[in-house]
Amino acid sequence: MLDAFRSALKIGELRQKLIFTLMMFLVFRIGAHIPVPGINLAIIEELISGGQLLGFFDVISGGAFRNFSIFAMSITPYINASIIMQLLTVVVPQLEALAKEGVEGRKKITEYTRYLTVVLGFVQAIGISFGLRRALVDPSLPGILLIALTLTAGTAFLMWLGEQITEKGIGNGISLIIFAGIVSSLPGGIYALFTYVAAGTLNPIAVIILLIVAVAAIVGVVAIHEGQRRIPVQYAKRVVGRKVYGGQSTHLPIKVNSAGVIPVIFAMSIMMFPGTIASWFPDNGFAQWVTRVFDFTSIPYMIFYALLIIFFTFFYSSITFNPIDVADNMKKYGGFIPGLRPGRPTAEYIQRIMNRITLAGAIFLAGIAIMPTILIVLIDLPIFFGGTALLIVVGVALETMKQMEAHLLMRHYEGFMK
Repeated sequence: MLDAFRSALKIGELRQKLIFTLMMFLVFRIGAHIPVPGINLAIIEELISGGQLLGFFDVISGGAFRNFSIFAMSITPYINASIIMQLLTVVVPQLEALAKEGVEGRKKITEYTRYLTVVLGFVQAIGISFGLRRALVDPSLPGILLIALTLTAGTAFLMWLGEQITEKGIGNGISLIIFAGIVSSLPGGIYALFTYVAAGTLNPIAVIILLIVAVAAIVGVVAIHEGQRRIPVQYAKRVVGRKVYGGQSTHLPIKVNSAGVIPVIFAMSIMMFPGTIASWFPDNGFAQWVTRVFDFTSIPYMIFYALLIIFFTFFYSSITFNPIDVADNMKKYGGFIPGLRPGRPTAEYIQRIMNRITLAGAIFLAGIAIMPTILIVLIDLPIFFGGTALLIVVGVALETMKQMEAHLLMRHYEGFMK
């Protein structure tokens, strides 16, 4: 792997992409330590220490929420806007037509997503500023608006930063920003573990169990992420002029986890919303009930979270993979699955396979997402360790490595994965 990485650095284009991505990470980390004006950070620290939900939000934002920096909202509004736009694409005929127009249509939908991100970001920023008003130096309307505009501008900048990474760097920029935020909190988490063990507040056996579960989860995530069902496809011979085309046997790969970490990110964004809103009204009875239900260690939360992951896995897979189009393309080029007629029977067969494979992948994703939370409750772990963060880190790392692999193979270098 080290030889492959050295080979990657020899390629000028890939080296520039890597350097650009690292520089954007540096910008992100600098911004995570630029505080919003007019905030009492001591009160923010107290709220995060006392609330597991805010602590989880701080992990996702890479410590930006604890510092209440300009990136405190992270990229969450963009994720929510993407969810809404994808749902509307299925429901609204005009957006569905745009999605089918190819590159230009997708550009238009991306533009709408940006506008919606700014709107949602401003609404969320107003809510955060109002909910944390006791931490504001100036809790008046102008003070709240100043903080809301600053947070919205930070989210818009992060959205732009992610798009720049996607365009000029390596990997998916939005996913890499979340990845960088989670990874940046790892050293602090490891230090906290050693501190708790040294102080005697944490049993060393619990740490060993945690490490074993983490390694097993990483192995499982990699196995499922790389797993695929290969459907055999036969192409008939075609005579064009004096040349004979086709006649070979190949396969149609269907990934067990074709949606990647997107369902987990979507589900996480939705599950965080009710608890965050409820935490702003600590004296309200209904808000207290919502806070209990949406505490990430509660059984209802874990059930809802798992169901949302399964739903978004099927939803996203159905958007990115259309069996009817695949069957039509196979028929167009003379391909068929042995024992099945081309066209509708082939599409129905592929759909059945896709449903079974996706269900297995969705259940695995849900299990990995909630398993560490169950472990935290069982061994009374004093720090947050989330399966969601683990899924995102491993999934994004694999996707980024595959993109680097493609660059290496195009230039006849040996890849990372042999």
